[in-house]
Amino acid sequence: MTAAATPVSKRLSAARQGLFVGRAQERAFFRAALEAPSWPCSVLHICGPGGVGKTSLLQDFAASCKEREIFVAAIDARHITPSSDAFVEALAVALGLNPSDSPIEFLARQARRCVVLVDVAELLLPLDAWLRESFLPGLPDSVLLVFAGRHRPHAAWSSDAGWGNLVRTLALRNLEPPESRNYLTKRKVPRSLHHSILDFTHGHPFALVLIADLFSQGGSLRFEPLESPDIVRALLERIVQDVPSAWHRQALEACAVVRVTTEPLLAAMLKIPHEANGHAAEESAAEGSTPSAGAVDACDLFRWLQGLSFMESGRSGISPHDLAREVLDTELRWRNSDRHGELLERASAYYDGKLQHTTGREQRALLHNHVFLHRNSPAVRPFFDWQEVGHLVPEAAQKSELAALTTMTARFEGAESARLIANWFAWQPQSASVIRDAAGEIAGFTATLALHQASPEQIESDPATRMMWHHIQQHAPLQPGEGASLFRFWMAQDTYQNPSSTQSLMFLAIMQHLLTAPDLVFSAIVCADPLFWEPIFAYTDMARFPADFEVGGKSYGLYTHDWRVRPLQQWLAMLSSPHAADAGQSAPPQKNRPIVLSRPDFALEVRAALRRFQSPSALHVSPLLWSRLVALRAGDNATASERVTALQEMVREACEEIKASPREAKSYRALFHTYLHGASTQEQVAEELDLPFSTYRRHLAAGIARLVEILWQNEMDI
Repeated sequence: MTAAATPVSKRLSAARQGLFVGRAQERAFFRAALEAPSWPCSVLHICGPGGVGKTSLLQDFAASCKEREIFVAAIDARHITPSSDAFVEALAVALGLNPSDSPIEFLARQARRCVVLVDVAELLLPLDAWLRESFLPGLPDSVLLVFAGRHRPHAAWSSDAGWGNLVRTLALRNLEPPESRNYLTKRKVPRSLHHSILDFTHGHPFALVLIADLFSQGGSLRFEPLESPDIVRALLERIVQDVPSAWHRQALEACAVVRVTTEPLLAAMLKIPHEANGHAAEESAAEGSTPSAGAVDACDLFRWLQGLSFMESGRSGISPHDLAREVLDTELRWRNSDRHGELLERASAYYDGKLQHTTGREQRALLHNHVFLHRNSPAVRPFFDWQEVGHLVPEAAQKSELAALTTMTARFEGAESARLIANWFAWQPQSASVIRDAAGEIAGFTATLALHQASPEQIESDPATRMMWHHIQQHAPLQPGEGASLFRFWMAQDTYQNPSSTQSLMFLAIMQHLLTAPDLVFSAIVCADPLFWEPIFAYTDMARFPADFEVGGKSYGLYTHDWRVRPLQQWLAMLSSPHAADAGQSAPPQKNRPIVLSRPDFALEVRAALRRFQSPSALHVSPLLWSRLVALRAGDNATASERVTALQEMVREACEEIKASPREAKSYRALFHTYLHGASTQEQVAEELDLPFSTYRRHLAAGIARLVEILWQNEMDI
């Protein structure tokens, strides 16, 4: 006897369920509601921007209902006109009735509970008051209505004393990184590409689907957003549907370039006169390459942007959803890089004009916005946390907190550094500035020394101040009234000097000091890992001091800037050209010509690559990408991302060679857990390996030396 064939609908549902990832909280809430004796609410609103996965979640809800034999009906608002009659008719059809039958009477006769799912609910906005005041009150309490749309429910739902307790709202966000990787794995996207895909999509579900579709259809086994305009356009079409005019298009482009958009900033970027009219707008269009569209008003454009589903409003202005920003920005850079550069320069000029007239928090926000313009530069992007700075607060340290800062220094740098900072706190207690988290706890601190206020004995007591002061005295001694600042200590409570939101705010605080310190002519910053920070400091015109110094057996480096050589205004003007750095970010200095490093330099770059191993964007600045070894593996015409992948593969292969040797197994474990596995601190690795810290460091040093030896030999054999 032949087995019954499986309906296509069941196979389709099984396929969807097999690929569904994430949404654990939302699914748990809904399943708990299904198991409860009565509904916890009458109306459930699911909201989120386009492509975030609302439809997939509704499909999962429907499957959960069918598993429990709970009656479920589904409506797609795209297929009905926004009228009360059309909605009632669509619900009747979804319930299996004739269009003329009454769905309310049918539901009232049912002994079992029912769930009604309404997708693309933003199209029913004209019916909002009718649904709330007329239709829904007539439904029996056995019905749960679930709306899924781009917008949060109107305030009338929560302000109404009755509905306030009968409505729940679940806002969908992007998938978490583990969930995104789980989906890409299920779609058989190569693991080597996961990081770059997540870096571009930020875990946006629809973007992940599009990219996975590309690979399943035999697309190129790499992901370079600037080299895949079809993906970008597809994303753009989904997120931005009907743009009313070219003015609105350019408003979107401007919004994507900057961190936060305000109405005055938008007007400056689009070169809209303060009191725009049709004639002025046309003149502006002719002079500034802005489209002529008759009368235009920055306020109208700003309000239009604010109303978009993927736009978020805050106290500082509006900003697009991460994916929308990436899509718009990438598409513009690919389509019209000149226009992209113009917008960057206009935004930079706007910030420059305000920086000198602001103080405190407002000035820090402007600095953050200014640095954000440089985010596409490989010399800047790895060193700033663009998303999480806002919840941290910098302020002067209290005297009662100085002992805790000294203890933090001892934990990261040792007893001798703790002794030095305790002395400086005694001499210059005002040097300490703390970064507080949202709970008011210390997340990190900086100690900025005023060398021109220190005595000769104090300067001589610290190797860092002694070296810097002698350099100033030998080359260009300070004149009366001139100042010199040394950012002597800076560290985060959890991550020391590694890139983090705390470190990002420290850098903004340092920039603010440079802007506001009176009569400052020389500055320097101390780094425990100067080679790692070289790209960002070179980008900001800070020179590596030719000699390092040691404290407590640990080596430190200095980066300096002489403000008499490049004054503040010139420095700001240099930083106001983000387009120059952005335009050349993917090309090596001499295309197809390998860089030949000396053996010591090669070893230094391998160490730097290990520290950046978990961040492909940080590896984009490594000279090893242009070594003969990488060129042979990736090919002469490979993109920078392909070279990064090749470099990572070669490091892993060399580590596997170390692992294969029994006598080098301990070195391999130290290497793997420190760099390839990516623990946050070496102390944690030592604890994980159950080793004394000194023993772990010895194994790690041996592993690095062996890795350098293998890679160098491979380089020389080519």
